[in-house]
Amino acid sequence: MADTTVPVTAASAPAPAQVYRAKPHGSLDADIIIANAPDPLFVSDLEGKILQANDAVSQLLGFRPDEVVEQSLSRFISPEETREFLAALDEVIERGVTRNARLNPRSASGEVIPTTLNASALRDAGGRVIGAIGILRDMRELDRALAYADSLIKNAPDPVFVSDLEGKILTANDAVSQLLGFRGDELIEQSLSRIISAEETRDFLEALREVVEREEGSQGTDDGARAALRTDQRGVTRNVRLNPRSASGEVIPTSLNASALRDAEGKVIGAIGILRDMRELDKARAYAESLINNAPDPVFVSDLEGKILTANDAVSQLLGFRPDEVLEQSLSRFISPEETREFTAALREVVERGVTRNARLNPRSASGEVIPTSLNASALRDAEGKVIGAIGILRDMRAYEQVVRDLQESKAELQEKILDLEKFEEVVVGRELKMIALEKEIETLKKELEKAKAVRGRGPWS
Repeated sequence: MADTTVPVTAASAPAPAQVYRAKPHGSLDADIIIANAPDPLFVSDLEGKILQANDAVSQLLGFRPDEVVEQSLSRFISPEETREFLAALDEVIERGVTRNARLNPRSASGEVIPTTLNASALRDAGGRVIGAIGILRDMRELDRALAYADSLIKNAPDPVFVSDLEGKILTANDAVSQLLGFRGDELIEQSLSRIISAEETRDFLEALREVVEREEGSQGTDDGARAALRTDQRGVTRNVRLNPRSASGEVIPTSLNASALRDAEGKVIGAIGILRDMRELDKARAYAESLINNAPDPVFVSDLEGKILTANDAVSQLLGFRPDEVLEQSLSRFISPEETREFTAALREVVERGVTRNARLNPRSASGEVIPTSLNASALRDAEGKVIGAIGILRDMRAYEQVVRDLQESKAELQEKILDLEKFEEVVVGRELKMIALEKEIETLKKELEKAKAVRGRGPWS
């Protein structure tokens, strides 16, 4: 529907009731729109005199409508803010609109009320700007929230800073000063490029742009962006490595988690960054890597998909592959599909329980030999304690299995000897029984012989 609301100049208006020309039946009068607007809304001329104001303005300031209308804004705001408001009106004339101008009007009770002003041009029938329509936003709750946020930032134990989208530091807590050795006034209003390298500054700004693009629903590609600087769909970037230079010249390894900073309308205007000093963690990682590299047993680190991230020389010696033939390779290259599934199940056990023991793996070496091994694995966790992989220790089971085979062979030989002994025993016992029977038979014969001799010795005449 065409807009028939045509404002006219005060000089041509016969009466206040005729400020706006009549409209077709069914359309809303501008006075009704202003009166029923939920936000404080007023109309002023180019000198800052209030021509019209709705009830929300009276409720905000505590004045009756007749104490507001036909009054200059200078009655409610300071001389400096009056000058700023007139400068904003000049901007309205030039551009047709001004946004987020800060005004602090004094209420009837004397309270200074922080507000923001969005104003657009009021035009006559010829299109000439003759005033402004202003909408005030009560900033008391938001300012309290901002003050609370500032308090959280200042009292946070970790180094926290706020930057704009150009990388200029707007706020930084004491922990940032303690980390870098700069005073607060040496950091505020400074560009991050002062404390990080030009390359890292470009990476940080790229991350900020990606935060904004994700917030605005952009489908931009990842071309040219660094893999370490990826944001998720919530306007957050995690674990970006920054290496700021301290006041003493020391390069301090840090990890940055950053989230979007939004204005009152939800638009991204900067970032809130939390730094984590990685010096101790890097030392711990270096120590862990030293332990892995110097371990006598084959030790490797894999992610949760089974890709080998680190492996010591003992792994290469065991399998006969060069380190570059092992790193970044999937374990499925060295073990059977069935064992790959079993290893994946072992990884799930690691995630659930933190450890798995005595899993059997039979990797194939570079020469094609299948090597029996036993795997003990424990959880690899990130700085936040989340399981991100596994640390595996292999034990070469060839010597053990040879001992088992030797024992089995010895057992078989022993069993054969036992059988031979049992057979020998049967023979010996059989012979002994025969000898006993023979001896009994001889004894019987001896007795019979003696009887026969005795009979013969007596003769027929005895």
